[in-house]
Amino acid sequence: MNNAPIFSVVAPIFNEIGNLPEFYRRVKESLDQTGEIWELLLVDDGSTDGSTEKIRALAAGDERIKPVIFARNFGHQLAVTAGMDYANGQAVVIIDSDLQDPPEVILEMIAKWREGYEVVYAVRSEREGETWFKLFTASLFYRLIYRITDVNIPMDTGDFRLLDHKVVAVMRQMRERHRFLRGMSVWVGFKQTGVQYKRAARFSGTTKYPFKKMLKFASDAITSFSYFPLQLATYLGFFAAGLSILAIPVVIALRLLGSETFLGQASTLIAVLFLGGVQLISLGILGEYIGRLYDQAKGRPLYIVREAPPKPQDQIE
Repeated sequence: MNNAPIFSVVAPIFNEIGNLPEFYRRVKESLDQTGEIWELLLVDDGSTDGSTEKIRALAAGDERIKPVIFARNFGHQLAVTAGMDYANGQAVVIIDSDLQDPPEVILEMIAKWREGYEVVYAVRSEREGETWFKLFTASLFYRLIYRITDVNIPMDTGDFRLLDHKVVAVMRQMRERHRFLRGMSVWVGFKQTGVQYKRAARFSGTTKYPFKKMLKFASDAITSFSYFPLQLATYLGFFAAGLSILAIPVVIALRLLGSETFLGQASTLIAVLFLGGVQLISLGILGEYIGRLYDQAKGRPLYIVREAPPKPQDQIE
């Protein structure tokens, strides 16, 4: 008898002890309706609030729960990556455990998957419980990414999506350290579609994506899928050079006419500060890309697990 799961649900966990029981109940209630074998991979990303022990307790009561426990905190995107590495299902669903993404939507995704779609992403039609600043910056981020990247990343989508096992197999080969999974899942291609849903407020706890992490996430997304920052540095250089070339005959003419407009330290200081600012911005952008190359070249593992179930056969080296 084949006991291999048809569906794998991957949920990264970081200090979500207040959400875990309700999250498990709703995932179980939804997937039991499919009549298929399923598994739930709870990836503990270095929690310190007792979530690790709660995961083990849930796994002791239901063998379909597979704990993947990190040795330390490695971040949300790498926790999702680990879940995909250990998933055995024919279809893999990525979902956060804070219940902002309703597990009930998984059934709609499965319906699309059975129609032949290989990537089914969830599109946020409404977002509850979020500040105007978060809504504004999120909207700005998605529209900026859409315009400057080389792939058509659907707007107003997150990591909540279903991936066919063929897509997961390709993404397992993409071992880049600075990851933007929602872009990677679009880049691989395959047949894709979206389902709309209403994003709820957090069931419990506080967001694990403060402004600092949001900036880093946006930086990873842009540098992973676009050369625009490097092009911007080039444009700034040409602009500064062009401005200087135009200023030369203007200054000469004014001096010949006896004008003292550009005499003194103030004008010199402004010019030096402007050119220095352009140079520092360009060096900073270049440094971001070089730093990512350095991280990748070190060849360290993406994550380290303290305990985990056996990997699928195609993942065993």
